[in-house]
Parts: sequence; structure tokens; C-alpha cells
Amino acid sequence: MNPAQFQDATLPSGTGSFTQEQIDAYQFSQQVGHLLRRSYQRHVAIFQRSIPDSQLTAAQFVFLCALHAQGPCSINDLVRATAIDQGTARGVVDRLKVRGLLVVDHDPHDKRKVLIRSTPEGEELVREMVPFALQITEDTFGNLNSAERIALVFLLQKMSSLPEE
Repeated sequence: MNPAQFQDATLPSGTGSFTQEQIDAYQFSQQVGHLLRRSYQRHVAIFQRSIPDSQLTAAQFVFLCALHAQGPCSINDLVRATAIDQGTARGVVDRLKVRGLLVVDHDPHDKRKVLIRSTPEGEELVREMVPFALQITEDTFGNLNSAERIALVFLLQKMSSLPEE
């Protein structure tokens, strides 16, 4: 399907209603959710084959990067920074803790609050993995030109309501 057909077949008229022609022309493989999922699956496959630490998942790497950038913080801070849900976040923390890449301590100023921080081994792993992560991003972009890369990142940030960084 070329872009003009995609627009005609799948986009609403702006009134929130769809014509019978649009409904009849619906193709799941051209829907944004499906395309995002396929793109994400491709990215995760690239990550898994490219990252030299076979035990490190993309979610774990993102958590370590957030800790590296923010310093000690709560799990809620990490959930907000990474957009990883609370249940998954707890599993990520547990697995990274077992590997000795982070520790969970009580806040010295408020014993009710729990803080998560990277260990020196966690910090070192981030430094070692960043060059691979940069290459993974390059490989994920594939043959997109500079303008397409900028547009893709801009649109993804806009769709996810994240501020431009």
C-alpha cells in the first residue's frame, strides 16, 4: 500500500466517524500499533544479538542507564524515567540486584523510603555497553536517511508525550 492509499484507507475524517469504505479497506498490517510493535520487535532482536552481555535485557540496560543519569532514586522515579511498568520494574530490580549491578537501601534521611543505586559494577557495565547501544540504534535506523531519522524520533517523542531531550 502506498502512502496515499494508507491515508485514504485508515485515517479518520476528523469527525471521529469512519466511512464504510474506510472500514472495508482496513488492513491491520498498516495500522500504527502493528507497525510500532513490529519495529520494536526488530529493535529488541538487534539488541539481543548485538549486546555482548547475554544476560542483559533491553529493560535492564535502560534501568541501569537511568540510574547512571539520575543517581540513587526510588523505583517510582525509575518507572517514570523509563516508562517500564511497576511489575516489570520490580523484576528488573530483582534480577540486577542478584547480579550485583545495583543495591536497594533505605534513604538515610527518611527510613521509610527505599533508594536504588548502581554498584561500581553496574556503572562499569553501562560504560562498556553504551558503544554497543549506539550501534544498536544505528542498526535499528537501518537505511533511513538523516531527515527520516530526525522525523522518526520527533514523531515517536510526540506520540509518547515525552519532552524532547
